[in-house]
Amino acid sequence: MSELRFTEDHEWLRVEADGSVTVGITAFAQNALGDVVFVQLPELQQYEKGSEASTVESVKAASGVYMPLTGEVVEVNAQLDSSPELVNEDPMGEGWFFRFTPANISEVSALLDQDAYDRLIKANAEA
Repeated sequence: MSELRFTEDHEWLRVEADGSVTVGITAFAQNALGDVVFVQLPELQQYEKGSEASTVESVKAASGVYMPLTGEVVEVNAQLDSSPELVNEDPMGEGWFFRFTPANISEVSALLDQDAYDRLIKANAEA
């Protein structure tokens, strides 16, 4: 899992062989949300970095999923429409949200690596 990158908003990113980037929420985030009951997937369009692309709702709360980098969403995980529980069951795999083509692929390397993300969630737990 060392190829993954993370945001401070608890999204994970994986660069695919075709240059697209898959996005989901981390195990930490889905655990904090509780049982996911609905996922609003993004439209296939351009989004600016930091804009809300998707929404995830759980029995506890609703939370935005933010665009980690500027780019165009090219695919969504349609399985989440009928099986939002995939986010809880496999957040780092089958529970992915969308794929996008980044405007600048090199910006992925500026995001948090696994060690930096682990320090972030440890700091959150201690706060």
